[in-house]
Amino acid sequence: MKLCRRLLLFLLCLHMGIGEVRWCTTSEQETKKCSAMKTAFAGAGITPSLACVQGSSAIDCAQMVSDHKADAVTLDGGIIYQAGKDYSLKPVVGESYGQELGTSYYAVALVRKDSTITINSLKGVKSCHTGMSRTAGWNVPVGYLIDSGRVSAMGCNISKAVGEFFSKSCVPGARGTNITSLCELCVGDGRGQSKCELGPQELYSDYGGAFRCLAEGAGDVAFVKHSTVFENTDGQNSDIWAQDLQSRDFHLLCRDGSQADVTEWRRCNLARVPGHAVVARPDADTWTIFQLLNEGQQRFGAGSLDFKMFDSTAYGGSNLLFKDSTTELILIADPTYEAWLGHEYLRAVRGLSCDPGRVPQNLRWCTLSTPEIWKCSDMAAAFLNQTLTPSIQCVSADSTEACMQMIQNKEVDAVTLDGGDVYKAGKVYGLVPAAGERYADEPNANYYAVAVVKKISSEAFTINDLKGKKSCHTGYERTAGWNIPVSVLINKGFITPRGCDTATAVSEFFSKSCIPGANQNGFPTNLCELCKGDEKEKKKCVKGVEEPYFDYSGAFRCLVEGAGDVAFVKHSTVIENTNGKNPASWAAGVNSSEFQLLCPNGARAEVDQYAACNWAPVPAHAVMVHPDTNIFAVFGLLDKAQDIFGNGNNEAFNMFSSSKYHEKDLLFKDSTIKIIPVEEKTTYLEWLGKEYIETLKGVHCPSVAVAVSSLNIVPLLLSSILLLSLHM
Repeated sequence: MKLCRRLLLFLLCLHMGIGEVRWCTTSEQETKKCSAMKTAFAGAGITPSLACVQGSSAIDCAQMVSDHKADAVTLDGGIIYQAGKDYSLKPVVGESYGQELGTSYYAVALVRKDSTITINSLKGVKSCHTGMSRTAGWNVPVGYLIDSGRVSAMGCNISKAVGEFFSKSCVPGARGTNITSLCELCVGDGRGQSKCELGPQELYSDYGGAFRCLAEGAGDVAFVKHSTVFENTDGQNSDIWAQDLQSRDFHLLCRDGSQADVTEWRRCNLARVPGHAVVARPDADTWTIFQLLNEGQQRFGAGSLDFKMFDSTAYGGSNLLFKDSTTELILIADPTYEAWLGHEYLRAVRGLSCDPGRVPQNLRWCTLSTPEIWKCSDMAAAFLNQTLTPSIQCVSADSTEACMQMIQNKEVDAVTLDGGDVYKAGKVYGLVPAAGERYADEPNANYYAVAVVKKISSEAFTINDLKGKKSCHTGYERTAGWNIPVSVLINKGFITPRGCDTATAVSEFFSKSCIPGANQNGFPTNLCELCKGDEKEKKKCVKGVEEPYFDYSGAFRCLVEGAGDVAFVKHSTVIENTNGKNPASWAAGVNSSEFQLLCPNGARAEVDQYAACNWAPVPAHAVMVHPDTNIFAVFGLLDKAQDIFGNGNNEAFNMFSSSKYHEKDLLFKDSTIKIIPVEEKTTYLEWLGKEYIETLKGVHCPSVAVAVSSLNIVPLLLSSILLLSLHM
């Protein structure tokens, strides 16, 4: 039977042109073992034949596989991520390490049981790590902390960021970083030698050492693997420091902010760490590579007296070609790097992808008006004076859509957009969120879309009386000013667009409007009739500050000055422009008590009751960038900057105030209290959320779906079949 299988495999290889599998090695020792494996396989008649080619590093081997200079190489998780993302390679065969874990183990954060520390209160504590660039002790926890925004790395200087986040640490191998705090807790060999070295000379090195650092009270948290505490407690470790330790005296830190018993590591961990895997090109014959290795491990696996696939001692190294702890090689059912690595580990390695070599020297910010250029220029100078990197450059554009196009073309790097524009930026231009805004009392980064009216009892009306009224909007396709109110009116049956012509439907519902940006060919003229234009009566109805009734404050001004009967804005707009908060002449003497909100249920409410009387919670504004831009570098800059310029106490510059420039919401919304990381919301769909995307369905007509649904589907299918038959 074995002879038949080998013959069948041999014939299959001949048919597919697979004469040999070229294995990429990364060192002289690995090349020696590869040569021995080649000889052993050939002697056992295993096909196809094996060849060995040497690269300079694991990532160099990935490049060689991609360039058809090699066919396969075994990589660890971090390099598998890079090989899949940058070279489109796929994991085809995975290592299994036996026991109950199979192809993985778990990276955990360990604290003493009496500790009150959580994953959310790690800043300022003392930390113990297995070693610099080690998976469970550095890569996973640091990557997770960066990806979740708990640690921000300006300029992608990760070592410096970690050194500033923890008060003191022991990170064996970190002496070369010149960040002294990373080695401050290390003890060396006990005689003052080998302090902070990555090796057994440093007593706090590796899994047991990092746990000892915690157990002896040097550190407050230890980043190790899930089995470390059991291997060093309850009498399992006879060393003096571990003799009296009990596993019940330690707890795990969970990602949800809780603590858990050390036995709950499957539920409470930082990430499942995947095993090493053999990767190949996407067009590679996965089955042939697996059969080659499977035949090999059956002949030269555990118990072999000749060549040993999972033993590297004879070649002067460890973990050569495969990890020495491997018990079996398995065929990967879903050969994608995302599936093999898993969600948590993917997030961790994504955080570590913050490469200083890929941080641009300048971050080009897209501005939309003269006042915004002034504020941007002041921001650039303020950041430069504090040596914040990358430096800011200000670029002018005519519209938000022009900014999107320029970012797509890599002519600029970043712009802050509202939800409606975030949707277009992601869907049409392929941009991604790099950071977001958070507003007061809104922990989920949302704000509320509201309808504001004057409090005049003799002329009071409700949502049911809106038809024929005059309306003020922040801008066409803006979230609070267009997308939300139009969608609600459609869903309630007040507005019924014919086909996709929402603009005409709105023009027929309201008697007159100011909708900046609706000055488009084919749009009804009354959509811009209330707009004011600039002093020369030009720029009327443009989607920019040249139109006085543009944006939140502009739409509210449209209501205040009596042009409109209702203004569609955000919940904080009234408060920000009344009671002396806005020094502009039009806002002088205007009090918040003069206005009310229209509720979707037909009621009215005071302006501070927006949580119960709003048209929808909507996503916060986001900083949008090209997908090639390192989002961690962008957030790292803004997070460091807001520590200096975000609290309003720095006279040189205030990130979240535009009053100096006699405008509102320049670069960032003035109501912003903090720039936040996107965390797992790395796409425009994830940032906006399903609820908001559903809301947009009534406004953004899916033209393709409509076109298909309006056709007779049977003739369409018949014609498609006919076309296919002609080409066969």
